[in-house]
Amino acid sequence: MKRIFAIGIALMILTGCAALGGTEDDVFEISERFYAMQFMEIFMDSDAFIGRTIRYEGMFGTIELPLREDNFYVVYRNILGCCGPEGPLGFELYLNDIEPLPDGAWVEVSGILERFEVDGQNFLRLDVISLVEMDERGFEMVQGL
Repeated sequence: MKRIFAIGIALMILTGCAALGGTEDDVFEISERFYAMQFMEIFMDSDAFIGRTIRYEGMFGTIELPLREDNFYVVYRNILGCCGPEGPLGFELYLNDIEPLPDGAWVEVSGILERFEVDGQNFLRLDVISLVEMDERGFEMVQGL
């Protein structure tokens, strides 16, 4: 039993985070089951993800801020913590020439992760390659860390 456990640990160390996301074609797939954990991995080590393609599903949303001249768009899911809902988690999107979808639409988004600056602060966003409305919805509320 100890030997099987040791082999399992060794395999996890050797494969790293590939079991949680990422594929051989360098697309980092954020899964429903590990959604919050994979976002945390990206935020904690963003330099390792800048320039990579990220793909995930969630709800499309439009955010209007009074200090910005234009709207910005997100694909997100709501995070459930120990004491209830904690809030949304997702990336801001740079849509290029892609038309925005209706708020609340369930979508799959793929894009290149990039860093951008606003008033001296750095943020992450996806430079969108594809935005597809899906027929089947996933979980809008997923487990947090």
